[in-house]
Amino acid sequence: MGTNHGVRPRRGRPRDPDAEPRIRRNAVQLLLERGFDGMTVDDVAEAAGVGKATIYRRWASKEHLANDALADLFDIEIPDADTGSIEGDLRQVYTDALTFVNSREGLALIRLAVSEANRDERSAAIYRGFLERRIQLTEAALDRARARGEPIRSTVDTTLMVQWLAGVFVIRALTGEQMPTPQDADRLLKFTMRCILEE
Repeated sequence: MGTNHGVRPRRGRPRDPDAEPRIRRNAVQLLLERGFDGMTVDDVAEAAGVGKATIYRRWASKEHLANDALADLFDIEIPDADTGSIEGDLRQVYTDALTFVNSREGLALIRLAVSEANRDERSAAIYRGFLERRIQLTEAALDRARARGEPIRSTVDTTLMVQWLAGVFVIRALTGEQMPTPQDADRLLKFTMRCILEE
């Protein structure tokens, strides 16, 4: 009988291709349930069915994991839009954002941001990172619109464009008022369009 020279036995567990999305999903769930302090890497590993080492191979710290998991959630729930017009792009983003904040997960996330961002700089940095990414996406959408010849004002404040709608969500979460619904997207969009289009 010949021996199988040159073939090494594999060591350790085979790579799990679904591990990363599963880890992110469980990290978000635990963040929403327990807040940043209450979420531990041990608990995420147990919930995702992976070893702690699997998480630390991909994310250097709990902050990195939380940041990445929430960024992934936002990108899935409120993806970038490229519809061929700035009005179409913003309508799509507004509709997706309004759908998200009216979901159980979305409302929990806004409430978590409100309660934790003032208390914990690490949490504040996570939400700042999300808003900065949305500002960059909005700037790119405005650049595309200008390149198409749409009459976008040169003085548009992209930061305020993003923050005003986020501010509505935060105030509604603080006061317990109902969030605007996806059906309100056009009404809210009119405010923005008046500010960004040249007269």
